[in-house]
Amino acid sequence: MKALVYNGPKDVAIKTVPDAVIEKPTDVLVRITTTNICGSDLHMYEGRTSVEKGKILGHENMGEVIEVGDAVDRVKVGDRVVLPFNIGCGFCRNCEAGLTGFCLTTNPGSAGAAYGFAEMGPYSGGQAELLRVPYADFNCLVLPEDASEKELDYVLLSDIFPTGWHATVLSGLQPGENIVIYGAGPVGLMAALSARIQGAAGVIVVDRHPDRLKLAQKLGATVVDDSKGDHVQQILELTKGGADRGCECVGYQCHDHHGHERPNATMNDLVASVRPTGGLGVVGVFVPQDPGAEDGLAKEGKIAFDMGSFWFKGQFMRTGQANVKHYNRRLRELIHKGRAKPSEIISHELGLDEAPNAYRNFDDRKDGWTKVVLHPGQR
Repeated sequence: MKALVYNGPKDVAIKTVPDAVIEKPTDVLVRITTTNICGSDLHMYEGRTSVEKGKILGHENMGEVIEVGDAVDRVKVGDRVVLPFNIGCGFCRNCEAGLTGFCLTTNPGSAGAAYGFAEMGPYSGGQAELLRVPYADFNCLVLPEDASEKELDYVLLSDIFPTGWHATVLSGLQPGENIVIYGAGPVGLMAALSARIQGAAGVIVVDRHPDRLKLAQKLGATVVDDSKGDHVQQILELTKGGADRGCECVGYQCHDHHGHERPNATMNDLVASVRPTGGLGVVGVFVPQDPGAEDGLAKEGKIAFDMGSFWFKGQFMRTGQANVKHYNRRLRELIHKGRAKPSEIISHELGLDEAPNAYRNFDDRKDGWTKVVLHPGQR
């Protein structure tokens, strides 16, 4: 099969590799029809993680089941399915509690597994023609009859729509409150969409890329350009003293208003932008080690956090990757019933062969490259 393979920093290529196959009776084999490039893939692409050479990338996957293992009962050949990026077993303590992003068995020695991602287990990604899905009865979300018609919406259930929703949940957002979201990448845009659906009275999105800020406006948000240097003050004025809730949707490679990488920038700005006793939801990726960082603390996965202001304001914070299965069935129904159209943010649909160039353009933040969808069957 053809697959996108990581060769080293800023070097990915389409190669012919052995076909994915069923390895255990609880597996299914999926023919991938749609797979996305995620902003967190860029951390690996840039060499800022420990991902091994030869890894097939891709954790946002959707396709058709073409083979099922002998122990698979619910999922059938021919089903159209979307796969949560995090792989759960379904029976460990965390999975039973709905915390599937922190499965205790699928990645021994760590909490949490995923397709095609650094430190997240031995699983190949889905930027390929075929994908092996472990514990398939648990992990496959079977899609309704409009799966083909709404494929670009449903594929976003694999990660960014649930992750954006998760950010707002972590922040404690309630209807009628206002929320500030740092980052207008795909996850931040999905957080804005989620907040609007949940009844937020006001949604403010902070970023510096004009194309992304325009998309945030299209989703009904008020936008603030943080390259101007006075974004915190603007937010305080817009919210009359601070937003009720805040979301961090950027992560450890964020930048200050001068454009310099500063891994604590958005976290400290978030504390400053949210009112006393407000809530912070952090879904931007922060890693335990970042050898490529210029900052000494960041090399150890640490940041200089404004703990004094955070404590004095009595704020609370919740963090971590989204437990996709906790949300994806309900979000599927919002799409199915026409209440949500997350595909509004997709900028490019390409064949798998075009993926290396797409990675370059997406990593360069080339104007208009917001969310890239790949179709392995498309030439």
